[in-house]
Amino acid sequence: MVTIEDVRSIALSLPRSYEAVVRDRVKFRVGRIVYLALSRDETILGFGFPREAREAMVAAEPELFLMPGQSELRYNWLHVRMAPLDSSHLEELVIDAWLMVVPRRVAEAYLTSSDQRA
Repeated sequence: MVTIEDVRSIALSLPRSYEAVVRDRVKFRVGRIVYLALSRDETILGFGFPREAREAMVAAEPELFLMPGQSELRYNWLHVRMAPLDSSHLEELVIDAWLMVVPRRVAEAYLTSSDQRA
């Protein structure tokens, strides 16, 4: 099981990413755009995800992913349960959500530098 500390460690290592607390919920942003949000009890992580792919993701792994609430359906957003999530999958989800909100040149610089490290 991953924790908020795991999420924080990955998110804060990404360029332009910062943590904010809004209505007692931890969120991670780039500028004013939220790309990660934890539920108050820290059991569910909401993250940026393409709208057109989320139903397929939930259908493929319903024990892990769940649709966002009715008020969030208009956004590029999906939820994941923290308990069954492993750290490598968490890292992939966080980075993909972050890539959706940063400027292209920031994303390209990050991807280039991480390719060189690998």
